[in-house]
Amino acid sequence: MPVSVDGPIQVPPGLRNVVVTDTQIGDVRGGEGFYHYRQYSAIELARTKSFEEVWFLFVEGRLPEPAELARFTEDVAALRHLPEELRPLLPAIASAGDAFTPLAGLRTALSLVAAARGLPPLWDADPARRKADALLVSAITPTILAALHRLRSGLDPVEPRADLSSAANWLYMITGEVPQAQHADAVQRYLTATIDHGFNASTFTARVVASTGSDVVSAISAAIGAFVGPLHGGAPDRALDSVDEIGTPDRIDPWVRAKVSAGDRIMGFGHAVYRTEDPRSVLLREIAVGIGGPLVDFATTVERCVVEVLAELKPGRHLYTNVEFYAGVVMELCGIPRTMFTPTFAASRVIGWCANVLEQAEEGKMIRPAAHYSGPPAPQPLP
Repeated sequence: MPVSVDGPIQVPPGLRNVVVTDTQIGDVRGGEGFYHYRQYSAIELARTKSFEEVWFLFVEGRLPEPAELARFTEDVAALRHLPEELRPLLPAIASAGDAFTPLAGLRTALSLVAAARGLPPLWDADPARRKADALLVSAITPTILAALHRLRSGLDPVEPRADLSSAANWLYMITGEVPQAQHADAVQRYLTATIDHGFNASTFTARVVASTGSDVVSAISAAIGAFVGPLHGGAPDRALDSVDEIGTPDRIDPWVRAKVSAGDRIMGFGHAVYRTEDPRSVLLREIAVGIGGPLVDFATTVERCVVEVLAELKPGRHLYTNVEFYAGVVMELCGIPRTMFTPTFAASRVIGWCANVLEQAEEGKMIRPAAHYSGPPAPQPLP
């Protein structure tokens, strides 16, 4: 609910628990270990609905009827293909720099698409055009990411197939092989569970840009910039790297104690909102155990031991695995390269970003906070 104030309000660092707007997209209830999309449990949607059904929910605000789902699936399939004006430019984007990442290339590629397609500012576009632009961006993002990955690896991009689901297409476009049904199902549930997650840093960033009336791609590109930070979406590969670094069960305890003693963050553990187990981690653990194998056995051992040591060293902190820990395990099991862990996360989250961009565009008011100046007293005479 809006609050009328006459002057600045001092708020906690990081805007923690500060409510900045109303939303009908979803919410995270950290104390309960629960989050939802619209009126539905996100985890139950991930367990029981297809990715396309939940995508429709974000676009239209309700779950589709069978005929609507069929049309929506066809529309999305048609939008997945790389725009012709982008194709000759992708090799140059993919070869840029030694520290290239697919998400950095995605920002550039999406900007080129926006220029080539003439995406208008949200302020100037009607709701139908805004929705069309958002659907285009959501549909082509996975294709661009997969193409950049393959080009960077010296391989030709793989064209998406209309007969494959979004999840199966993602694996197919990365590996060039039609995935096993179990792997496609695992990735579908992961993608569905990560479409949205409250007013996180990247979602808020997208809404700030959208509030200025800018275009959809500008808002999504800004969100990507926030998302790649290792404290946000850029941690699944780092969490799995930690599992590799530990190596054997006898090293878990000393490894954790050394990390805590050095003040280092243990990637894959702890969450800014949840005071219970992260429900996404619970789901992904179930998926990983269902696939099975030595990696899963060791990962579950690492989880149990790390949680026990952290409970001893940081009593009252409620430090459990977050989504990144088992996300990395599941993606590794399904054949996704580690350089594509965070891009996989982004391939689903772009739908949530777009939903928030469209909702913010309807609000029509620019987000313009204030800052508290803490520098030297001013004015002072010039030297």
